[in-house]
Amino acid sequence: CASFEEAKDTLGLPQYLIIGVATVGGVLPETFIPIIKNALSQGVSVVNGLHDYLQDHEDFRTLAKQNDAQLIDIRKPKSFKELQFWTEEIFQVDCPIIAVLGMDCAVGKRTTARFITETCLDNDLKAEMIFTGQTGWMQGAKHGFIFDSTLNDFVSGELAGAIITAYKEESPDIILLEGQSSLRNPSGPCGPEFLISGNAKYVILVHEIKKQYFDDLEAWGTLPSVESEIALIKAYGSEVIALSLNTRGCKLEEAKIAQKSLAETLGIPVLLPLEEGMEAILPIVRQLV
Repeated sequence: CASFEEAKDTLGLPQYLIIGVATVGGVLPETFIPIIKNALSQGVSVVNGLHDYLQDHEDFRTLAKQNDAQLIDIRKPKSFKELQFWTEEIFQVDCPIIAVLGMDCAVGKRTTARFITETCLDNDLKAEMIFTGQTGWMQGAKHGFIFDSTLNDFVSGELAGAIITAYKEESPDIILLEGQSSLRNPSGPCGPEFLISGNAKYVILVHEIKKQYFDDLEAWGTLPSVESEIALIKAYGSEVIALSLNTRGCKLEEAKIAQKSLAETLGIPVLLPLEEGMEAILPIVRQLV
């Protein structure tokens, strides 16, 4: 649908309008404001994944109150009393923990983690995915936290706490961690927390074949080689067990050539999730369990 009104006319009045984009700095675009006001005026609650909180806008609060709608700012930080500090209890989690890390932002880490989780569940392996971003929460993952709205001193504790809770409540065969950003993206380097605080000794690395620069911006720097990223992860004490390829802008033949070349060079399975599914990861996962 091209607009809120078209969606309403086609599908009926929804209960929720979800702001599911991630803008630079998490700022609410001006073009979104009339759409949000239109929804609120019709009693539609709004779920917001941006750092720009709807509850901070007086006009949104007024409309929501007048029309019995909710403003749900899911990226709003927890209060100090709700936050967990890291403890060594994470070392008592004895099922394999796999971090799904990426060479950059927006290369398919969450999607890869979800695909693997679903593939495991379809093949009698009880997998649990820990969400670490607002989209994972929106998609209904049960366990996790929103990494980039968590006070820095408690990131390690919230991560470990989510893993421990999932382990205790679900008794999974395997736990997958949704990664954020990348180890060397200058705008928000991220990843060591998953390896060290989350005790993820295994990694599935996500690589976009045709991506050259961080965030596709030349000024931000050239992406490192996959080989050097694997070496860096090894230096943290974790092992890359597979490479998952994002084939944006590739023809199938190009993707297959890249898959074969990387598999021969790296000596690990190279996955094409959209083209071939995730079944190739199952033998490796079964060896870990």
